[in-house]
Amino acid sequence: MNKEEFISECKKINIIIDDEIYLKFEKYFNLLVEWNKKFNMTTIIEKKEVFLLHFYDSLCLSKSVNLNNYSSLCDFGTGAGFPGLALAIIFNKLKITLIESNNKKCTFLNEVIKELKLNNVVVINDRMENYSRKNTEKFDLITCRAVTSIPIILELSVNSLKISGLIIPLKSNCDEEINKYSYLEKELNIRLINKIEYKLPINNANRTIPIYKKINKNNIKYPRNYNIILKSYK
Repeated sequence: MNKEEFISECKKINIIIDDEIYLKFEKYFNLLVEWNKKFNMTTIIEKKEVFLLHFYDSLCLSKSVNLNNYSSLCDFGTGAGFPGLALAIIFNKLKITLIESNNKKCTFLNEVIKELKLNNVVVINDRMENYSRKNTEKFDLITCRAVTSIPIILELSVNSLKISGLIIPLKSNCDEEINKYSYLEKELNIRLINKIEYKLPINNANRTIPIYKKINKNNIKYPRNYNIILKSYK
């Protein structure tokens, strides 16, 4: 995805990329390449692929909800900042919390935040299950990308989600998981209210965004210990 394609495709999802915003994505890309020489930040490093498979793919979260209508978003397991940092560049009034357990990646994230002057982002060096237990009903939106399976995402997220808030993970093919673990909707007091399916431009890769709404308070036992969670959803 070259510059013209990036700008054009973003416009189709109602995101305007002006020169200032594009320069921030350029700086982000350059930092990613530089840090990837020292640490394993991502296996995708060619510029056209980064702009398609990291930046544009992250911004597709806006297909699911109007992010201008919300105050707070959590992106857990964010890695090198996808989708959270990419969203922060565009939606600068949205308060974004990035949760990442890898300390080196957190250092990278803070460096990008500093260089791009992103005042709407904080980085938390922790595991989501630990953070979620200590931060009840904190966020309007919770997302993640290429982290884990649907049932684990739901259990890790639900305690930190406000009532009427949304869990909106960026996934590829997840219909089987959604159907298999539909019983969790009752257990966690959430409801699948929509599912957005589309293809990425250029490579036509399939993408799915399930949208879960929190209906009521969840049982305080969630999230459980991560090893227990893993055994529960084999």
